[in-house]
Amino acid sequence: MFTGLIEDLGTIREIGRKNGSFVIKVDTDLDLSDSKIGDSISISGICLTVVDLGKNSFSFDVSPETMSRTLLKNLGRGDKVNLERAMKLNDRFGGHIVSGHIDGTGTILNKTEEGNSIKIEIEVATGLSRYIVEKGSVAVDGVSMTVNGCREGSFTINVIPHTAEHTTLILKKMGDKINVETDLIGKYVEKILNQTGVVDNSQKKDIDYKFLEESGFI
Repeated sequence: MFTGLIEDLGTIREIGRKNGSFVIKVDTDLDLSDSKIGDSISISGICLTVVDLGKNSFSFDVSPETMSRTLLKNLGRGDKVNLERAMKLNDRFGGHIVSGHIDGTGTILNKTEEGNSIKIEIEVATGLSRYIVEKGSVAVDGVSMTVNGCREGSFTINVIPHTAEHTTLILKKMGDKINVETDLIGKYVEKILNQTGVVDNSQKKDIDYKFLEESGFI
């Protein structure tokens, strides 16, 4: 489990194949003295397991499923990635609940300056946008962000200078793809409502703030 607060910008050193799967090696400036093989680390939002550990690097096995459903397949040697180690129970919870299981990918539609921030509009499939609500949380390439606007098929975020300096978001250009994980709670709420019959599947409607309030969830 992660919080979406990026700890370091890592660099892809190698991407190779092994027994039909892939192996990715990442260089980092993180202090890895308390890390070990088997740890979970988020690589641009994707939860991967450490299989080899060096002083300033770690390696991961990546299944063909993960490679095909995320943007790992687009990475190459020298590319930067957002790194976050799994959260500790005694740490401050500064972001939101991020599982590291990517729901899908989005496409950068627009980037504009807005005050001291960069406003980014991201296009997503309708199946993803139903779980994204204004002023809710979303993880983009593993970064916990506040949704500042949303409509069917897209949403907007604002990247402040600190986030721009310490993540890969500012490196993204119009047309680039990005990993998206929607808010975990919304998906569970929808499933519970469907299974309990609160939502009629024949007349299914989007889950929004008003609906949750009327149903007694908030």
